[in-house]
Amino acid sequence: MNLQLLTITMLLTFVLLATATWYVARAHQLHAAELSARQLANSVSPMMVFADRAAARGELEAFSRRSDLLLVQVQTPAGEVFAQWQAVDNTPLPRVMPPAAASQQVGAASATLRGLEVWTPIQLKGETVGVLVLRESLDGLRTSVLVLSAVAMALITVAILVAWRGLLLVQRRALAPLVELSNLAEHIARERDYSKRANVYRPDEVGRLTERFNDMLKRIEVWQADLHQKLEQEQEAGQQFQQLAHKDSLTGLPNRLYFQGALQRYIGASVERHELMALMFIDLDNFKTVNDKHGHDAGDEVLCEVARRMTSVVRSRDVLCRLGGDEFALILPELPDEAAAEQMAQRLIDAVRVTMTIRGQIMPIGATVGLAFAPVDANDPAALLNASDQAMYEAKRAGKNCYRRALRAAA
Repeated sequence: MNLQLLTITMLLTFVLLATATWYVARAHQLHAAELSARQLANSVSPMMVFADRAAARGELEAFSRRSDLLLVQVQTPAGEVFAQWQAVDNTPLPRVMPPAAASQQVGAASATLRGLEVWTPIQLKGETVGVLVLRESLDGLRTSVLVLSAVAMALITVAILVAWRGLLLVQRRALAPLVELSNLAEHIARERDYSKRANVYRPDEVGRLTERFNDMLKRIEVWQADLHQKLEQEQEAGQQFQQLAHKDSLTGLPNRLYFQGALQRYIGASVERHELMALMFIDLDNFKTVNDKHGHDAGDEVLCEVARRMTSVVRSRDVLCRLGGDEFALILPELPDEAAAEQMAQRLIDAVRVTMTIRGQIMPIGATVGLAFAPVDANDPAALLNASDQAMYEAKRAGKNCYRRALRAAA
């Protein structure tokens, strides 16, 4: 009976430790996959903004060196596949979801006996620009756990055969630390709290095992803290870089670089959804006179005031950018009709030509606006920008301080 109890107890301990090892290892791999997915999402976000599918595929192929990777896929907010890499052709692909369902799935992570799947949002400046789906196989991890379990089972069998007579007296002392260690392993696997430590009662085999287990927990805790700190530093550096790369330092508006990517995205959405959008090319009147007469510092103040005035009249979903000098551009998505854009153009002109006083001097500033529509006038960024630019020159020839719509022939 003692031998049977010893055998059952050791087998139970083995099962608990193997189970805890599997869950801890799987949780660790799932956590590592989530971190890798976030890093990859940060890497491909600029590529999605600029619609650079080739660069995105290259980034996914470079990432595919990760072992046990089955599939990595980048989807747009609309649910389209932007780029993907898969290990074998018969790997089942994730279901492409509509935007509403995809937004609920983003941030989820799941793991089974066969593999794990992670859905991570791709964000840029706080705006979700896509979804990254990562799928990994757990076959390698499961094989390692099975091999470790087989070795452990063999060792347990040998120990029972050799020491079964002497264990009757010492089993009560030996089992208590093992049960505690097993419970701690289960707690850590469930809560992922690596700050816990097991108590070392005696300097025997169980005590040394407990010390090694504590050492492992300490290393994992330090590694986790370092990784978290590095991720925070990289995220902060990435945010600062994005702000510097896409923001006009004088007015605080998005710059030309950001405008080019935004225009590409909005035109693509307009053509795909059959929605009307408009592009305004805005050029300030008499700005050179202000610079020549009052100096560049006064000119800078004029630009900031113009940016503030125009920002106050546009809609929250509109995108106002400074292209350089005294040139601005305004993207107006999801318009009900062309009249809404024409009314916005007039409001911008009225807002700019309100008497402006800088350093006690009245600045004779006005705005001339060229207006073009997608997909009516053009369905690609260069053509639409050229159409709005030509319309602006027509407005200049008409006497400035007004707007003109692009001629139909410009399309």
